[in-house]
Amino acid sequence: MLVYPSGIDLSSRSLQHLSGLLAGHRRQIGSRWRRLTCGRQAVLVLAHLRCGNTYARLAAGFRVGIATVHRYIREAVDLLAALAPTLEQAIMTVRKKAYVILDGTVLPIDRIAADRPYYSGKKKHHGMNVQVLADPAGRLIWASGALPGAVHDLTAARTHGIPAALAAGDVMCWADRAYQGAGPAVRVPFRGKNLRGWRRRHNRDHAKIRSLGERAIATLKCWRLLRKLRCSTTRITAVVRAVVALELAV
Repeated sequence: MLVYPSGIDLSSRSLQHLSGLLAGHRRQIGSRWRRLTCGRQAVLVLAHLRCGNTYARLAAGFRVGIATVHRYIREAVDLLAALAPTLEQAIMTVRKKAYVILDGTVLPIDRIAADRPYYSGKKKHHGMNVQVLADPAGRLIWASGALPGAVHDLTAARTHGIPAALAAGDVMCWADRAYQGAGPAVRVPFRGKNLRGWRRRHNRDHAKIRSLGERAIATLKCWRLLRKLRCSTTRITAVVRAVVALELAV
């Protein structure tokens, strides 16, 4: 396979953070020698997460085996995922802010038509449902574990305990119509197409606030691996949490 130099649109802080994490892990487990240094392993992992490079391409570019690439990526993803904030930690963070924005997205996966639990009727493709919390400026605060794409946003939010956590933390939340009935802590727009007067103005102002939450989802999807996931569905939660940990670390 031909190889060529390429670039990753990340700052050196991401590389330093991940390589330091890997170095500490190697010392902890007593790893003496590996084909790649911590820095090179970090570059390999970032190329996979940020650029979506396949194992075969990475193996050719770094001159290692595909099994080694798989092992390096899995190790780094698990280390990063363990650093991602829990929902309770996220609620403690947003309590210092005026409000929080809740939104959901469906990350595309490579599944066939027979896999009905993963098919999203809203997005018209197979995927995994991920709930996202953003601050008033649209910055990513927290992302949930991944559920099958057929799961509705309201059901996903309740499964993760988001409405209950918001109510317990006395945090006001803004969300779209999909979260109708989530509870008093979650504000949603009025239903209907021909609204007039103050209801129409309320929905317009609500949309201006809630639209900033799209920035958090866009931040996730800047990591090209999340635009088309080809790994096992049981690994997607770890991948999402690893991305969140990297975003919050830098």
